[in-house]
This record gives sequence, structure tokens and C-alpha cells, in this order.
Amino acid sequence: MDEASWGAGQVSWGVGQASWAAAVACLGMAALLAGGDHFGARRARLVLAGGGVVAAGPPAWPDLADELRRLRARWRPEWWAPVAGVVLALLGGSLLPLALGAAGVPLLRKARLAGEARRARERRGDAVIALCAALAGEVRAGRQPGHALLSAARESGGLGDGRAAVLAAARFGGDVPGALTTAARQPGAEGLLGLAACWRVALDQGAGLAAGLDRLQAALRAERDQRADLQAQLASARSTAVLLAGLPVLGLGLGAALGADPLRVLLHTGAGLGCLLVGGLLEATGVGWALRIVRAAESA
Repeated sequence: MDEASWGAGQVSWGVGQASWAAAVACLGMAALLAGGDHFGARRARLVLAGGGVVAAGPPAWPDLADELRRLRARWRPEWWAPVAGVVLALLGGSLLPLALGAAGVPLLRKARLAGEARRARERRGDAVIALCAALAGEVRAGRQPGHALLSAARESGGLGDGRAAVLAAARFGGDVPGALTTAARQPGAEGLLGLAACWRVALDQGAGLAAGLDRLQAALRAERDQRADLQAQLASARSTAVLLAGLPVLGLGLGAALGADPLRVLLHTGAGLGCLLVGGLLEATGVGWALRIVRAAESA
């Protein structure tokens, strides 16, 4: 090896090492800056504000984790569809993945809203159970039902949007069962119908309100546990639907790893477009069928 070749090799090695060092430095700086309120900024603010001694320490990594969580909360799941569409459009040299990604936004948004509504319904049901337990405790303590309801409603959010109407009826001697029946129209607050029935029976027939609330609370808890068991049993069906949705992505990855260039075949050939259309229809049918089975079991 002559001296010129050796020198060129040393130069290229030095350039490569410098590039790696620059990349690592950029990544480190980006991580520090992404943390928001990192140590340097906090130290500068304390010094400028005249605040005492600033102890040395590492960057505020919990702040970085909080920032990432806030970013994840702001970034809706449905926006991953156009991002994936843009990536596939750049890799495949076609606008078809971008159009499919844009079309997937309303579907994913609908699924997200349905999940949020289901979780809100479950939280409201738990709040109704807590309301019944608190009200039973207040009644056993010797308080009048109206005052007991006022105190129990402050401790739990079981009344939801109907809280003002129910508390007004309880405070001024109005139709509390009617207000509870109206509040029970909220999703997840159906247990308030039982509370309205217990209240009406206790006032009309002089029955013990606390005993009725205990039975109502036990029934609502049993129903909640049964629903939780059903959700656990249906987890396998949901996993099957997710697996069906992810198999095409796995197939594309395997094809690209083997050097077959599946995106070019699917997006730039007639046979590939036909396979893409038929595969998409079969994929949608399979996922829809699995989700329909899950919904039928939940409704039953």
C-alpha cells in the first residue's frame, strides 16, 4: 500500500469518527433540549432571580418523560395513519399509500372515540357504586336522606351532569326520584334507576333506605365484575383482530428483507394492484367479522 492510499484511509477514518461524534453530540443536545425545563435553564433562572446556591446534578430526566407523555396525549392515534401513508408513499414512489392513510383517519378516530366513551361509561358506573356506598354510610350515621345525599354527592361524582338537578331537588324538597331517573339516562349511570327506586320505596312505604342501598350496591358490583370477566374472556378475540390487522405489515417487512421489493410490485404492477385490492377487502372482512363477534358477545 503506497503512502497516498494510506493517507486517504486515515483521512476517511478520521472523517467517519468525526461524523459519529457529531451525531452523538446532536442526539445528546436534542435529548437535553426536548426535556423542556432542563438543568441548565433552571440554573440560569435561579441565578438571574438571585435565588441561593444551585446544586449540581444531572439533567431532569423526569421532566423529559413528562414532556414525552404530554406529546403523546396531544398526538392523537389516528394521525399515525397519514404518517404511515407518507412513509410508504416515499418508499414506494406512489401516492396510493398517502390516500389510504388519509382515508384511515376517520376510522381510527371513530375507534378512539368509542374507546374513550367506553372508559367514561365504566368510570361513571364506578362513581355510581361509590355514591350508593357513601349514601348508605351517611344514612346509617343518622342523617336525613336529603342531607345524606348532599354529603354523598360531594364525595363522589356518581350524579354526573345531573348533579345540579338532583341536589336542588334534595335541598328544596323536590322530586328526587324523578331527578335521579333523568340523571340515569347518562351512559354508565343506569344504576341511578335503582337508587331512585330505593328512594321512592323508602319514602312511600317507610322501608330502610340503607338496606336497599346495600342490596343495590352489591348488585351493581356483581354486574361490574361480570362485565370485567366478559372483557377478559373477549381479550383473545380482540388479539386475533389485532393480529389480522398486523399480518400484512409483517408480510411487507419479510418481503423487503428478502429483497423482493414488495412495494414496487404492489403499487406499480397490475397484478400487484389486484392483489392489494383483494387483500384489503379480505383484511377488512376479517377484522370486521372479529369485531362483530366481540360486539355481539358484549351486547348479549
